[in-house]
Amino acid sequence: MHLLHQRGPLHHLPDTPEAYDAVLADVVEQALRRITPDGNLEHPDCHDDIGDTSLGITSLLAFAWQRGKDLRLPEAVRRSLAFHLRERVYTEDNPGYPNLKVRNSGLPYARYVLEAGAHPIGDWPSTAWALLQAVNVLDAADGLVDDEQRTALVELAHGYWRWLTEATFFNPQEAGNQAIGCVVGGLMLARHLPPEERELVRTRALRVYGDEIRAHRVSDRGALLPPEHGGAYDNNYGPISLSFLAQAHIVSGEDVFAEDGEALARYIDARLTNGGFDNGGPRYSEQHSAFESVLGLRYFGSRIGSDIGRYRGDSRWARHAVKPDGGADGHFAWMLVWQIQDTTPWHRTPSTEAARHQLRAGTVSVAFDDRMTPSLVEADGTYYLPAAVNRQHGFGPVLDGFLFCRPMGEVRVRDARAEGLTAKLVTKPVVGRDHVLRHIRSLYVTDGTRLWTTVAVQRLDGAPYLLAGLPYAADDGDRVRRTAEGDVTSAGALRLTHPTGEGADHFDARSELTQQEAAFALAADPRGYGNPDEGWGHLVTSTALEAEPAPGAPENLHVFAVRYGPGAGEFAPAFETGEDGLTLTVRTEAFTAVIGDPAGDADAEPELTLRA
Repeated sequence: MHLLHQRGPLHHLPDTPEAYDAVLADVVEQALRRITPDGNLEHPDCHDDIGDTSLGITSLLAFAWQRGKDLRLPEAVRRSLAFHLRERVYTEDNPGYPNLKVRNSGLPYARYVLEAGAHPIGDWPSTAWALLQAVNVLDAADGLVDDEQRTALVELAHGYWRWLTEATFFNPQEAGNQAIGCVVGGLMLARHLPPEERELVRTRALRVYGDEIRAHRVSDRGALLPPEHGGAYDNNYGPISLSFLAQAHIVSGEDVFAEDGEALARYIDARLTNGGFDNGGPRYSEQHSAFESVLGLRYFGSRIGSDIGRYRGDSRWARHAVKPDGGADGHFAWMLVWQIQDTTPWHRTPSTEAARHQLRAGTVSVAFDDRMTPSLVEADGTYYLPAAVNRQHGFGPVLDGFLFCRPMGEVRVRDARAEGLTAKLVTKPVVGRDHVLRHIRSLYVTDGTRLWTTVAVQRLDGAPYLLAGLPYAADDGDRVRRTAEGDVTSAGALRLTHPTGEGADHFDARSELTQQEAAFALAADPRGYGNPDEGWGHLVTSTALEAEPAPGAPENLHVFAVRYGPGAGEFAPAFETGEDGLTLTVRTEAFTAVIGDPAGDADAEPELTLRA
């Protein structure tokens, strides 16, 4: 089976003016067939996320008219705009809406579901989206709509802004993408207001960004990120936030949006595999966005000089939102407009700078979490997740059900390159159940095709093994398919084990259950509201690669050695300690590496030398 949402890299999508004109032409033809006598452009099957969607199609028609002057469009724009102004503007409080600061304000808002009291929690983002649709229509309104409609739309957009920032608690879902989108709406609205109001709205938008979003950023992997539904990053909404930061910078020119966007872009680059697969987040684990992310990935990929457009998007939403029948939906229509307006080219080559939380070369990549434990390993087109044993997750030595990977002190990292090889050494102090402090030295070396992992630790009593990953998915053309195996070789005995327990908290990679489905099953709240990352944290056991210690290790050490990817011949690494008893030399068929121990180094930094 294939994973549903992770498909081709987004930078593979054609983005020439001709390609975009063809997209707009298709939307125009669909809209002209769909428009009702009263001007409604909503998709017939739309039920939720609906309050801004007719206006979104209107904005696409207005933008298409601006580019091509199709004489069929002015009447459709005016009629559909009249429909929204007449039928989709609500000024009476939605029964049950919990996040109002001011009752009966009379300010306009958009509904997530049209029926009164039906799922009102979504009214805040729907209103932010309606604000963005409105300002996009205004941007294309000259010569298209009359003064009366334009004045009404400006007043409506200003009312949306006031409802979002005055009548309600700001960003009630703690969703960074929604919050930044609201700020973008304010910045774009300001350009359509009289001078005295313009400066007030612009100033307030910048203050809201600083006080309500930037001040509440959360840290992950060394980066400060806009929080997303209670977490640091979500692999659906995070790149959407990046697009909003791009538009905020384009519209305002304020350096803060460029700085924060570049930080988020570097974070995405570090966590993203070479093949563009990613997983994890507080709202979705595997459900990627598509056209909503293009602007940010393209704009900031160029600014940081890296190919973050390798991010696998959902090609069913490659250009705009669609319903299951393939029909265009107006949801997020502004993102298509913005990405057409911005002419930044894709940066399609990797960054050459070493990143603390990433090792990447050729078709091999390792993404590291906050603890510098691999969160995702990619080799030969196969993706490995951290395995689970006894409710503990990660990559590392295991003894009597205890996983040694959680640091008890400073984690040190050294990078090295030599003759086509790229390496990273991670040293961390860990404490076992016996309260003894031990140093784990993990060496990762790749030639761009294979990945060698060597893990050394002071000799453990008993029979330890290395938890070496959960084979989960593999590239299959422009799709990603589930797998339960990978091309892995170990210097010691290697086994692939599967959980014996039953239930969602025992993940068997041979089943058709996806990681996201299992994570939501273990989450505390319903799907779409629960935290799948938190749910996945409740996993007790999983399918796992388990590697026995390598033979020939020094007497005072347990050393584990694993090779991921296609191998050539026998894998029989050799190990030797230096005269000081601290350095360890590792020799394989491809490289020789000398790794030090920070406990014995004069400047407390681990030594790493590498040669092919």
